[in-house]
Amino acid sequence: MKTIIIGSVCEDAGKTSLIVGLAKILGKKFGYLKPFGDRLIYRKKRLWDYDSALLTNIFGLEQSSEDMTIGFEHSKLKYMYDEASTRSKLLEMARNLGDENQILFVEGGKDLTYGTSVRLDTLSLARYLGGKLVIVASGDEGTILDDVTFLKKYVNMAEVEFTLVINKVNNLEDYVNTHLQDIKEMGIKVAGIIPFQKDLTFVNVSYIAERLQARVISGEGGLNNKVKHVFVGAMSGDAAVRLPLFKIENKLAITSGDRSDMIIAALESSTAGIVLTNNVLPAQNIIAKAAEKNIPLLLVPYDTFQTAKRVDDMPTLLTRDDTERIDLLQKLISEHIDINAIL
Repeated sequence: MKTIIIGSVCEDAGKTSLIVGLAKILGKKFGYLKPFGDRLIYRKKRLWDYDSALLTNIFGLEQSSEDMTIGFEHSKLKYMYDEASTRSKLLEMARNLGDENQILFVEGGKDLTYGTSVRLDTLSLARYLGGKLVIVASGDEGTILDDVTFLKKYVNMAEVEFTLVINKVNNLEDYVNTHLQDIKEMGIKVAGIIPFQKDLTFVNVSYIAERLQARVISGEGGLNNKVKHVFVGAMSGDAAVRLPLFKIENKLAITSGDRSDMIIAALESSTAGIVLTNNVLPAQNIIAKAAEKNIPLLLVPYDTFQTAKRVDDMPTLLTRDDTERIDLLQKLISEHIDINAIL
């Protein structure tokens, strides 16, 4: 069984997306471990790491949450395992997946340092399990170069075979011509550079509803609508329709439930969904109109400012129904990554 450990220098670099794309391209039976969970969710009366649940749902993995993740909290893991027992536990988990899988993907925490105090950081995982370490770096041009230089100068990569994947690059041709040679001169192998794609940042209304724990009061048929823009309706409907931002397609409108003019204006324009704040229900005719147009109305208890901030801070994570984004990931990785360099 081939073991591939995926880590990243910084948070939200694209580790899980890389695993999903690679798994789709390779088409082989694989196992998955996320030893130190960092996105805790509750599913089927069990604690899951979000990424573990996602891989399970997309690919129909038969592993349980306990088979994928050792724990979620520093305070518990610190006293449950020492270094020897941590290594033994990981090797046991990997062995249990070895008979029926050709590949084992192991995903590190949110950055290279996460889990160091409990011996579950990405470099420790690579040393315990062997295999190939793939480090994902993303950000602007200068940040990526800083991260890679830091790796070379200060991170002990002894006994670890690794390659680099650079992700979310805005100008691919310029980056290759300007910065790639600098990285190669450090002696770092680069498996590929993936360009930034705006479409990968768009999520469905259903994802926003779940993250906000919103009550869907109408328009359930439009929960798969893509959200490409967020508009905060803190003005009258007449004032809103005159704004260029309001005319952008596939917007998510956020406004108080008692702002009938704003809600009606949103329903009569290209709107993916409407978040109603302050737990205020609009009039019944507005609810009926949203149902007719398949524009979801999401009711939340927070005020408009809090709701807008929660949406703005929301990570654009993949979901099991994101077939368009998953297909795009597969295409990008196939075109821009040397798969053999990873395998």
